[in-house]
Amino acid sequence: MSSAWPDYELLDFGDGRKLERFGDLVFDRPAPQATSTRALDAATWKAAFAKFAGDKMGDGRWRRSTTGESQPITVPLSDTHTFQVKVDILPTGQVGLFPEQIDNWRWIAARVAKAPRPCRVLNLFGYTGGSTLAAAAFGAEVTHVDASKPAVSLARDNAELSGLAEVPVRWLVEDALKYCRRELKRGSQYHGIILDPPTYGHGPSGEDWRLVRDLPKLLDMCRQLTADDRRFIVATCHTPGVGPAELAAYLADGIFGHCGQPPASGRLTLSTESNRRLESGVYARWPGI
Repeated sequence: MSSAWPDYELLDFGDGRKLERFGDLVFDRPAPQATSTRALDAATWKAAFAKFAGDKMGDGRWRRSTTGESQPITVPLSDTHTFQVKVDILPTGQVGLFPEQIDNWRWIAARVAKAPRPCRVLNLFGYTGGSTLAAAAFGAEVTHVDASKPAVSLARDNAELSGLAEVPVRWLVEDALKYCRRELKRGSQYHGIILDPPTYGHGPSGEDWRLVRDLPKLLDMCRQLTADDRRFIVATCHTPGVGPAELAAYLADGIFGHCGQPPASGRLTLSTESNRRLESGVYARWPGI
């Protein structure tokens, strides 16, 4: 991956953690799925710029071991298009960028590039904006929805950093289910939908989200919101027990029905230079080409 993406590299993983380089900075973070033994020595891990002390994201705190400053990371979408994301330590243990999504970002960019205009895209659970910027960079009109005000603020900053501050993006701090219900009442339609729902979560007014309970009803609304001219759907998931087949089944049942064309699905992975692979979630995409 480092040759295709100079600003990012998975250096090592194991014993429930991963060691990653973003630009010039190296981070040591929890990765419960990293159950193998580490390949690099302890000194390499200890030299990380910052370590999130804790067994899982959101349950711990950062400790800086070397000096350094947050910096923008360039994400290559194609030979001619990129976007940038500011990487920094966040209280949740995240750094504001999800490198396992790069293949999805490139897929989204390719679908938008081929689509006739206008191309209206709805990005639900949009977080810091990677998928939004991938679509906007190729001319989509994007509605970016996330329940976290700080996340939406970071996404807007990333758009400005990427030279996309003036592109047609609506930045909304909103509960995904509530927003989709209102859009249906307004008769709104979209050509593409992007979803990265959490296992559990809360909306800005305390709305309760449970993936197993709420994803089917959300997908049914997404079906209605794309009924006129559906061009693409992509969903990703990091919920234990939901593999590629299960996520594809959610989409097939919620969007296309049993007789529709099934989505393609697979695992999100990160690879070290020696081709050791770390699983980092699952995806389902339609159309599957």
